[in-house]
Order: sequence, then structure tokens, then C-alpha cells
Amino acid sequence: MDFDEKNEFYDKLKERLLETTTWPSLYLYKFIVPSNGTGVKEIESVFDDKKATIIKKLSKNGKYTSVSISLILENPDKVIEKYLAVATVKGLISL
Repeated sequence: MDFDEKNEFYDKLKERLLETTTWPSLYLYKFIVPSNGTGVKEIESVFDDKKATIIKKLSKNGKYTSVSISLILENPDKVIEKYLAVATVKGLISL
């Protein structure tokens, strides 16, 4: 995804979140990363400043780890900030 596509994606996400959610609100992030790298630790470090609930689960073959994070955020901009902060994690899939 190039820069313009990312901006468009996050603009649409912000729009949808403003339309469908009352803020502050509990938000659930779901990510998948390769288990053999530092991805899980990198994701956790992005959310360590908040009172987040983090649930990790290995895939059946152990190659991937799913990371679910729920926390209360003030507004859609805060949601997007976290997505942008984890965007550099190698092998990250955001769901």
C-alpha cells in the first residue's frame, strides 16, 4: 500500500469510527505476526503505555502468533495512531 492508499484507508476508518462509535470507547485490535521474530514484543511495546488487555495465541503449527489487544481510547485519531505505530513491524497482518 502506498502513502496515498494508506491515507485514504485511515481517512475512511476514521469516518466509520466517528459514525458508528461513541467516544471514548473500548477498541479491539487484532494482529498476526510470525512467531519467530520480534513482532509480538514490538506490538506489546506500542500498547504498554495504556491499560490494555493483551491476549496472544500461537497458530496450530506455531509459525504465527495472533495478538488481540483491547483498550479504551479517547477518539478515532488515537485508534489510528496505534495502527501507524505498529505498521513497521515485520510480517504484520492487521485484521
